[in-house]
Amino acid sequence: MGASLFRPMAQAVLTSSTGRSYFEVLVVALVTLFAVYIVKTFTRLMKMRWASEKALASFEQRDRHPIFGHLNRLSLNAEETVQIAGETTWWQPFGNQLWFGPFHCMLVCWHPSTIQPIMATAEPKDEFTYGMIKPWLGDGLLISKGNKWYRNRRLLTPGFHFDILKPYVDVFSECANTMTDKWMTIHQKGMIEMFEHISLMTLDSLFKCIFSLESQCQRDLERNPYISAVYKLSGLILERMNFPPYFSDFIYHLTYSGYTWRKALRTVHQHSNKVIKERRQAYNEEQRKGTTRKRKYIDFMDILLAARDEDGKGLTDQEIRDEVDTFMFEGHDTTASGLSWIMYNLARHPEHQKKCQEEIDELLDAKGEDRLEWDDLGKLPYLTMCIKESLRLHSPVPFIGRKLNKPITMPSQNGKVTIPAGERIGISIMSLHHHALVWEDPEIYNPLRFSPENSKDRSPHAFLPFSAGPRNCIGQNFAMNEMKVTTALVLRKFNLAVDEFRKIRRYNAIVLRSEGGLPLHVEPRKR
Repeated sequence: MGASLFRPMAQAVLTSSTGRSYFEVLVVALVTLFAVYIVKTFTRLMKMRWASEKALASFEQRDRHPIFGHLNRLSLNAEETVQIAGETTWWQPFGNQLWFGPFHCMLVCWHPSTIQPIMATAEPKDEFTYGMIKPWLGDGLLISKGNKWYRNRRLLTPGFHFDILKPYVDVFSECANTMTDKWMTIHQKGMIEMFEHISLMTLDSLFKCIFSLESQCQRDLERNPYISAVYKLSGLILERMNFPPYFSDFIYHLTYSGYTWRKALRTVHQHSNKVIKERRQAYNEEQRKGTTRKRKYIDFMDILLAARDEDGKGLTDQEIRDEVDTFMFEGHDTTASGLSWIMYNLARHPEHQKKCQEEIDELLDAKGEDRLEWDDLGKLPYLTMCIKESLRLHSPVPFIGRKLNKPITMPSQNGKVTIPAGERIGISIMSLHHHALVWEDPEIYNPLRFSPENSKDRSPHAFLPFSAGPRNCIGQNFAMNEMKVTTALVLRKFNLAVDEFRKIRRYNAIVLRSEGGLPLHVEPRKR
């Protein structure tokens, strides 16, 4: 009796006035909403595509696939991709369109005259590319924009003053000596892989210069988990940029790559959070007691904790973590790439290696010790030219991106053109440094390009290993000093040589690397 009364009541509740069940109505509504969303999204993307095609019409777009754009050519792990950078400059000297799939376009510039107006501004980094790296580096100097970027740039600049950098020469020497001592014990076992050892060395120095910590990472038999996480994150970024479905955060986080990304992020952030918490507590205790801990030098954390703006406000723990993670990435991975390629180029060109060794020997023999000081760094002109030529030939950061907040006028093959606000601009440093109309015989390693007489008439925007303008690399003097000290101490102790039968293939993993590493023969010098 009760059940028979309930059934018609339930049917009445689940049935609309039109005779359809509410479940059917709900399904129809959801399908309609989804269809509207798809149509609106497609319309928005098509408008963005049409706008880019119109704005960038003065620049060519060869071999564009209707679906993949230029992704089918951008095999980012292949040597051929790097070679395209130099070859393209012949038929399009200023730049060209680069399409990431059917909708996302970027104007890639590689001539000093097109790069100069971009570098003269503090335009923010391109959100499309750098947005993918933001969960890692946060809103630090590399990615932040507007008032926050201006404020933090101003607060961090004192940390790279010469007086702060001078004591770091001893830190660089100590870390380089740890690496070369290790090489003395293992060189007979075969070739030594540069990236592996130099990455540990640059990480070791950063732990000291940022946190005043003895990481012991160079002496660990197993790879430091932080380095493993950084390598993993770098590779995942490039994988994501090369696969359009991964452009969506929602889709990416559902994949195994997204899971691996989040796991690596936890490793990196947990380390930074732990150290910042400990140092914040120590700093607050010092402030409360009015004391200062004894230290050999002021480290980066000292600068960050003490920084105050005109309103007396300091950096939050999150802001400190963002800057620490940014500097750990930029100061560790990029410097390690630069140093590895410096060793490689000197190994390939023993005549230049010998001249560097003669210059280093003359300096250190006169001092009577194998120790470099701040004032010595300006007494190695030939070594400095060799370092710069390696940074040109093998740019540690091959590519950077910006997004225009305001229109910019630049030259093109069709005359002056104004690029409207909102367009994405890429700067191919690799193409610039291999530009056949900017550099004579660009594929030849020739350190004399950087002699004073050969450099005086060159555009200041022809050589950009550390970018330029307001958003240039804040740590470029730090990096150059570390490269000079490390290279000098390595060449003082060793002769470097390549395996003539091994083919080196470059690839872009945010920083420039080599497939299968960069192994070199390392032999102790007899002096």
